[in-house]
Amino acid sequence: MKVPPLPASPAVGGPTLETTREGAAAPAAPAAPASQETPEGVLLRGAQAQLAQLDGIDAARVAEIRAALERGEITFDAAKLARLIERHHGGRG
Repeated sequence: MKVPPLPASPAVGGPTLETTREGAAAPAAPAAPASQETPEGVLLRGAQAQLAQLDGIDAARVAEIRAALERGEITFDAAKLARLIERHHGGRG
């Protein structure tokens, strides 16, 4: 799956989509005023909007995995994931 690049400067305060626990796209809460918006929040909103437009995401499977994580049936090791990502990318920055 190819992820398109983020726009150079996403619109601040525009409508966005958030994913619900069921995996369906839902309108996001109103954005904070531009003066209170963090750069990370702006980038995250842009990425979420682009992700919502991509094909090939099995929302039912995502919800199934999320529920299994919440029930403790699947464990998540963030340190292991970080090591695998670093190994995959060869430790390049």
